[in-house]
Amino acid sequence: MASQKERMLAGEPYLADDPEIAADAQRAAELGEAFNDSRAADPEGRRAALRALISEVGEDVDVRPPLHVDYGTHISIGPRTFVNYGCVFLDVARITIGADVQIGPGVQLLTPTHPLDPEPRRAKWEAAAPITLGDNVWLGGGVIVCPGVTIGENTVVGAGAVVTKDLPPNVVAVGNPARVTRHL
Repeated sequence: MASQKERMLAGEPYLADDPEIAADAQRAAELGEAFNDSRAADPEGRRAALRALISEVGEDVDVRPPLHVDYGTHISIGPRTFVNYGCVFLDVARITIGADVQIGPGVQLLTPTHPLDPEPRRAKWEAAAPITLGDNVWLGGGVIVCPGVTIGENTVVGAGAVVTKDLPPNVVAVGNPARVTRHL
């Protein structure tokens, strides 16, 4: 029988209060505090704290604290990507961020899902679906990307948009839910 962590990583329903998962979350909380408390006057120390928190960080990545994650170990950030202040990346499932991505302040990448039926939700079951941002994506401030969404390369998502479904490459999308308004 699969452990709760194995179920989580497979995208199956799992219980988050499992001791192994809780230990991973505690590790991320401690590493997140170190990154968020890092000093701007110590860019090497800040980069080291980010690399300890996030599993894959490309060259010339700039992430401005605070950054909040569930685990950090399920996130990869491609080279030359910029992440502005106050972002939340809930990485119960994999979050893959391509190269040269621009992420505005307050952006949320949310992989967790919860049952619609009240009983399993009350019993604290949850699951997750991965998020992928292609190369050269730009997410404006306050964008929310929902579980299971892929955003194609070169796509721009306007500030405050809620992305509930995949977006193709080379478009502009705005609104709640986000809808394509222009092809690039």
